[in-house]
Amino acid sequence: MPLQEPMEAPVCLIGNDDSAQLAIMPDALEILTHIDQPVVVVAIVGFYRTGKSYLMNQLAGKKKGFSLGATIQSHTKGIWMWCLPHPTKPGHTLVLLDTEGLGDAEKGDSNNDSSLFTLAVLLSSVMVYNSMGTINQQALEQLHFVTELSERIKVKAKDKENKEGEEDEDEEDDTSEEEFVRVFPAFVWVVRDFILQLNIDGKDVTESEYLEHMLKPKDGVGKRVLEYNLPRECLQSFFPTRNCFVFVRPVCGEEISKMESLPENALDPKFVEQTRKFCNYVFEKAEVKKVKGGHELNGRTFSILVDNYVTAIVNGGAPCIENAVLSMANSENQAAMQDAEEHYKTQMEKLVNFPIEVQELSDLHGKCEQEAIDIFMKRSFKDKDHNYQGMLKNKVQHNYEEMVAKNEKASLETCWSLLTDLSTTLEKNVTSGVYSRAGGHEAYIRDRDEVVEQFKNSPKKGVKAQLVLEKFLASKEGVAITILQADSNLTEAQKKVAEEEAKAALIEQERMAAEEKASQAEQLLKDQERSHKENVEKLEAKMREEAEKERRESQKALESRMKLQEDLIRQGLEEKARRLESEIENLKRVVQSQPPPRLGFFGTIGKGLSNLFGI
Repeated sequence: MPLQEPMEAPVCLIGNDDSAQLAIMPDALEILTHIDQPVVVVAIVGFYRTGKSYLMNQLAGKKKGFSLGATIQSHTKGIWMWCLPHPTKPGHTLVLLDTEGLGDAEKGDSNNDSSLFTLAVLLSSVMVYNSMGTINQQALEQLHFVTELSERIKVKAKDKENKEGEEDEDEEDDTSEEEFVRVFPAFVWVVRDFILQLNIDGKDVTESEYLEHMLKPKDGVGKRVLEYNLPRECLQSFFPTRNCFVFVRPVCGEEISKMESLPENALDPKFVEQTRKFCNYVFEKAEVKKVKGGHELNGRTFSILVDNYVTAIVNGGAPCIENAVLSMANSENQAAMQDAEEHYKTQMEKLVNFPIEVQELSDLHGKCEQEAIDIFMKRSFKDKDHNYQGMLKNKVQHNYEEMVAKNEKASLETCWSLLTDLSTTLEKNVTSGVYSRAGGHEAYIRDRDEVVEQFKNSPKKGVKAQLVLEKFLASKEGVAITILQADSNLTEAQKKVAEEEAKAALIEQERMAAEEKASQAEQLLKDQERSHKENVEKLEAKMREEAEKERRESQKALESRMKLQEDLIRQGLEEKARRLESEIENLKRVVQSQPPPRLGFFGTIGKGLSNLFGI
């Protein structure tokens, strides 16, 4: 669902007190949990008093919202959030994250700055880095946080079996740059108060070309070369796409402190146009926030991500993307299973009017189970070993068996009540001795058979009609024999024939009751086979969908690495380009890999499918 009520102003999502202690704000998290729409997350970072909040207010389409401040002190503390309907993507929510200014001298905690920078990277679809002046060596040195990301973020979870007993700090992370490219956001560098000409070697260049030129590493070795290259190589290697926007100074003099109250015509027209260009780019290019594997997030799943990452940092660890995704998947899969089961139960109770015939109940069960599986598949992801799908299958089967039992009970009660009503006159005649006379047996059989015929012709008896009729006729056998023996109109031979006919009729009714029971058991088997087939087909489709998401994710990473390789070759850095070969070949193999094999009716042998099918 969209936001229940539009947010009139931002709220603090992650608090950051004077002791640099991060804390998640429950009210903000609660807002996110009610957003079922896909979220596009834009975070902005940069040094304090550089105009970050103004840009975020522009993205929100508001003059006021995120606090701009008007002093030399850092104003925004922690990370503030504003959730709004996306202006150009219907059915999507735009989540804006404004981070506390980096380099606050009053706080004097670079570790805290690194944590905020890391969270901005982990949480956003697009991360905007806001700086002043130009992109030069000093600006890149100030962006030293990017060089720490490989130490502050783990993509893969620890292998507990192989690393049992080892301390976290002793573990080496073997995450390749390719893994970061898969999960990191698009990077946009915004340069404020830019006064230079976009011209390199006498040739006009675009803003993005200017950025890439400034990120060009030096060839060679040595400490100074390594220090020069490190932030540049990290930006090129970690972020799949990069772009740049330069802004002239919006107003002159002290008017800058009143920007949120100034009308647009009081600002430099070039600045206004540059702002509009920046906003349009973000609206058009910023994608839905995804996690490793290509799964798109809504507000609810995004809230789990926030909680997981902040908790890891507060506990002194490095946020692990794989752990966060697994935590999110477990939470979503559990909820998906519960929603699906609840839908099945609610719909069955709504549609079924007991007693009901076997085939009709089976058809309704099949319809509701299919809907339940669809609900589960739409919401679930990374269902390891198909545990949750298997649990859903078992829960649906259990609920169906309960419905079958209720149907049988309702049928028994209905049939007995019907026979009791229909046989009232018959019972009264037996009690009053109407049939205790010559010719009474014939009259009794006629009246009894009329009751049976009326019972057979009555609708909505359910699945136990033959069984109840068998029990009814068996209960009348003694009365029939007594009346038969007392009938003076019949010879002994005629009585013998009548007894044999009665026994034959009872045996036939027992056969029909047994056939009725066997038919119900056969239908239950058919229902289980249909359920197996339905689950396999939906599982195959889900596996293909997830494989295609991973293939597209790998394709984007491949394109990013190939472009980087081409740039390095063009810059004459062949040795650095060659280092990318193994990553590029690995990505090509993933992109060209075949889709998952079909599982067949009972699926392939393995723990996952044994969980699903109980084999």
